[in-house]
Amino acid sequence: MLYSEFTYNFSPARITRYYNATGNLFDKTKRLYIANLRISQSFHPLLGVIEVVLRNRLNEILIAHFSDSNWIINQKKGFMSNSVLSGNNYYLKNQILNAENKLNKYFIPITPGKIIGELTFSFWTELFEIYHYRLLSGKPIQIFSSLPTNIKRKQISMELKTIRKFRNRINHNEPVCFNGSSIDFTSANEVYTSIINILNWMEPKLIPFTNPIDFVNLAISDAQLI
Repeated sequence: MLYSEFTYNFSPARITRYYNATGNLFDKTKRLYIANLRISQSFHPLLGVIEVVLRNRLNEILIAHFSDSNWIINQKKGFMSNSVLSGNNYYLKNQILNAENKLNKYFIPITPGKIIGELTFSFWTELFEIYHYRLLSGKPIQIFSSLPTNIKRKQISMELKTIRKFRNRINHNEPVCFNGSSIDFTSANEVYTSIINILNWMEPKLIPFTNPIDFVNLAISDAQLI
């Protein structure tokens, strides 16, 4: 594939950054672009695990807190409508309403399980924001059965935000191999650390479980050889 063909397929605006970072070497540009895709690919299994475990644990904790297996539907008129949340435009409630509208559109019965399946990762990470966290009497932190004593809500929230933002980047095919105009994998390494932290704090046994699907360090190491 010629450089003109490469930029035509992937757009000059996207490829120029790779081209400049590799000293205008086309072969190296292609290798870096592929390496970036491989790094993004390597994160997907871990992100899938963390999202499923996080939401399942939060759901169980809040079922117990509200003594209601349908809390995710019923709390639209509960804490999700509290006036203190007006500043964030009732984000959680609106996500539930959007999920219900989507299910209704396809004539799918509305159940807690179906709603949970439609919710974004950000719905669950929002529960660690201080305004939601207080309304929930601090219950979300109880999903972390192995949390070090020095780790509090604020750091958990920061770790989850880091993961969520990175997840959004790779889902939108944005590069994860730069710091400004330079090739740099610091951000990817930091996100990996955050993922391992969250998994370990929830359940240490998740780390050996994910070992067979964890190729992040290998993907980053290979990219650093370019």
